[in-house]
Amino acid sequence: MNIYIIISFLIEIPVLIKVLFSLAGILILNRLCKNLIISVLFGTIILAFWSGHSLSAIGSISLQRLISVNLFFLLITIFLVIVFSSQMSETGIIRELVAMVQSMTTKRGSLALLPAIIGLLPMPGGALFSAPLVDDCDTGNKLSPELKTKINYWFRHVWEYWWPIYPGVLLAIEITQLPMWQFILLQLPLSILAVIAGYLFFLRKVQNIPYSPDDKRNVSIIQFLKIIFPVLIIISTIGIRIVFPVVASFNSYIPMCIGIILAIILLQVMRPLDFRTWRKIILSKRTYSLVILVAMVRLYGAFIEAELPGGVLLVETMRMELNTLGIPLIAIVVIIPFIAGLASGLAIGFVGAAFPIVINIIGFEPQIGSYLSAILLAYGAGYMGMMLSPVHVCFIVTNEYFKTRLFKSLVGLIKPVLFVIAGTFGLYVLIRFVLFG
Repeated sequence: MNIYIIISFLIEIPVLIKVLFSLAGILILNRLCKNLIISVLFGTIILAFWSGHSLSAIGSISLQRLISVNLFFLLITIFLVIVFSSQMSETGIIRELVAMVQSMTTKRGSLALLPAIIGLLPMPGGALFSAPLVDDCDTGNKLSPELKTKINYWFRHVWEYWWPIYPGVLLAIEITQLPMWQFILLQLPLSILAVIAGYLFFLRKVQNIPYSPDDKRNVSIIQFLKIIFPVLIIISTIGIRIVFPVVASFNSYIPMCIGIILAIILLQVMRPLDFRTWRKIILSKRTYSLVILVAMVRLYGAFIEAELPGGVLLVETMRMELNTLGIPLIAIVVIIPFIAGLASGLAIGFVGAAFPIVINIIGFEPQIGSYLSAILLAYGAGYMGMMLSPVHVCFIVTNEYFKTRLFKSLVGLIKPVLFVIAGTFGLYVLIRFVLFG
């Protein structure tokens, strides 16, 4: 009898607690066994069974995700990103790019600027691409792996609040029905907050010294553009989905795949690699390990996005639970996107799951000040949840590259996240009560 009481009690626990417990399970197991693939799978199993799904439902949800076209192209994109990154490293492009940036700025500047440049490129796992650049900036290996992890991860993501070739931004514009220029102006202050937070909590720990004369070189704009031309090719092909959205209607990752393949071909023409080097790149065990890890992360996401046995979406159930507890609406506007970002690790994940709920909470035809301020607050909270997510692909691959612990890295992100959330709330008050009061 006691067992049935315990089981009943566990089932009745709020969905919010179940999600947080599954994420905690990932962190704890990863710390114990140091295998993130197993840890994410463990967290997925906890969430799936605890959400009340039957064994057959778990199998069906898992199968649908694992054989989905979207996941297939995502994994292809991740694979191509790793191959392109390795190719740039083998050809010496990365070293030259780092040297050029070093010649134009200080150590602090190069550490922030390089991942920010790569951040203009909305590739999944792009932090893995920028991690070697950050590592090469640390001449003399004087910075801790933890600090380099946080700098790379944080500055890689300073644009995604408004940069209009990111899927999360495009989806937010579509759901909110705001003109693109208006959404960009609304969100731009969040990028400024993120840069300030990155400086205050990370860059200030780096001694701001110019590089030695040996690291300096006269760099022309033409030389710089030539070095990053393969990257510009990728950006231009991704931009196709803005000008010709029908091209990406089948799958949003296709333009990105095309761009990376073209960049790989172009770089091979510019700086050919021999067969032995290509064999080493293609057959790297680390590459396939990361691809499998991303698949496991998206499998976890499938149960965040799936309907619960009662036919209601998990995030909608969370909103109803918070509403029943008498949580103020403004708090729900913050909590729902934050938890959605924390659980999905994707901007498009928290936007797709939380923004329809947020707009429903705001009400029909709200005042412009109420509407804009709520959108800003929801996006800022969701994005900070995403930045703290242990299933965020960029966070995972950055920790894998620098061999740092997930939990320790997450703790180091709490202060800048709180800073951005506080600043976002300040902007909410400014828009809601001052500009449109």
